[in-house]
Amino acid sequence: MRPVTLAAPALGLLAMLPVQAIAMPQGWAPLLEPAELAEILERSDVRVIHVTGDFGAGHIPGAAHAPYSEWRGPPQNPGALRTPEEFGELVRSLGIEADTPVAILHSGADQTDMGAAARVYWTLRSLGVADLALVNGGFAAWKEEGLPVSTEPVEITPSDFQPEWDDSLRVSTPEVEAMVEEGNASLIDARPESFFTGRLFTIARPGTLPGAQSLTHEDWFDGTRMRPPHEVAAIAAERAPEAPMTVSFCNTGHWAATNWFALSEIAGIPDTRLYAESMAEWTAAGRPLDNAPNRVTVYVNQTRNWIAGIF
Repeated sequence: MRPVTLAAPALGLLAMLPVQAIAMPQGWAPLLEPAELAEILERSDVRVIHVTGDFGAGHIPGAAHAPYSEWRGPPQNPGALRTPEEFGELVRSLGIEADTPVAILHSGADQTDMGAAARVYWTLRSLGVADLALVNGGFAAWKEEGLPVSTEPVEITPSDFQPEWDDSLRVSTPEVEAMVEEGNASLIDARPESFFTGRLFTIARPGTLPGAQSLTHEDWFDGTRMRPPHEVAAIAAERAPEAPMTVSFCNTGHWAATNWFALSEIAGIPDTRLYAESMAEWTAAGRPLDNAPNRVTVYVNQTRNWIAGIF
């Protein structure tokens, strides 16, 4: 069992930055409540980006639109990474520099929606952006608290940031193959239990990575909001096995991004990484699986789910 510790992961990174590059606003944290962000916006320059939802119908005043689809890979594997050049063009269009504080907002529709914001957070962290935050509950929570909303178009002055991709928060499929063979990492399946046990599957074959353990993205939430940091840390201490490296995965690196955020950025578990391509890439070449049902079981489960969908 891990000790319960709350981490400020940005602090270690900030310690390595030149003094003039440090721009973290007072009160900044990886997970901000809407009211906390509103207070910060009154006194600090922050780039707010909306990644899901109808931006034209309403957004935080001054925010930029950064659709989640622009951060994702091709249809056959949305979890795959875009090129550094594509990411660089995107972040520059949003006016982001390495030391720009960036608050990432999802629509707040449900727990899955948080994964979009977490995946963008992970991407920006890997591109070298230091000060990042997710807004708990997303835009829905912002509106529920009566905070300002705008429908005015937003003009963003592009930056000249030239990011370089850092692979230290990611593992590739060959690296996962080695981890499975050597058993020297904690592989955490962020998908709902029905996927972990092989009863359901979508883009990937049913089953899970060999030796993986289940810790679903749902466990971090109370409704549509992530639990308070001390509760997240307690869950991580109880449920995340100790290992030299912790790897979060799902089908396409979406739900897994929420797990990565909770484990790395809030609970402070060292060397927590994201398997971005996840099960979509792992299963494409017929690699081994745990909890893989036989064909008859797959057919029965598919039929049962189809009938349940009708009724």
